[in-house]
Amino acid sequence: MAKEKTIKKEVPVEKNEPIEIKPEEVTKIVAPVAMQDDTDEAMPEDFPIEKDIASKPDRYFEAVGRRKTAVARVRLFTRGDKQFLVNGKPYQEYFVVGEDQQTATASMRKMKCLDKFKVTVIVKGGGRNAQAEAVRHGTARVLVDFNNNFKKRLRKVGYLTRDPRMRERKKFGLKRARKSPQWAKR
Repeated sequence: MAKEKTIKKEVPVEKNEPIEIKPEEVTKIVAPVAMQDDTDEAMPEDFPIEKDIASKPDRYFEAVGRRKTAVARVRLFTRGDKQFLVNGKPYQEYFVVGEDQQTATASMRKMKCLDKFKVTVIVKGGGRNAQAEAVRHGTARVLVDFNNNFKKRLRKVGYLTRDPRMRERKKFGLKRARKSPQWAKR
C-alpha cells in the first residue's frame, strides 16, 4: 500500500497544533473560482480585472535628504500643478523665515526648475534650519534621479553632500557632552 503524501503546515491556532493538508486540497485552495468548475460562467461584475486609467497614480521620483536629526522625503512629480509643498503647506507658509525659504529651494533655483515641477516634501525631526537643509539635500538628490546631467552642477555647489555634523552625545559624570560640573578645591 502506498502512503499519501501530506504536508504539515503550522497555522496559528489556539493550541498551535500542526494541520495536515493533502496536495490535492492545496490546488483546490489556490485555484481561482473560474478554474474550479468547468462551466463557462463569466467572472462576477464586481471582480476587479482592470483598474481605471484615470485612477492610476502619477509618476514621480523620490529621494531622501538628511541633516542632523531632520529627515526629508521628497517626491518630484512630472505632471500636475506646479507647486512646492512641505508637509502639505506651501513652502512659504511652512518656512516662515526668508533665509530658510531660500535654503529649502536653493537646489531647485540653481537648476532653474522651481516652477516646472510639483514637489511634495514630508520632513520630520530637527529644528527649522536643519529641516530646510534636509529639504535642500533631498531636492538635489531627486533632481539627479530625474536628470543625471544635473549632478555635476549640484555637486560643485555642495548640495549633494550630506552634512555629517551631528550633536555629540552627553557623557556620564558630565553636564553635557564636554561641560563638567564646577570644580572646587576646598
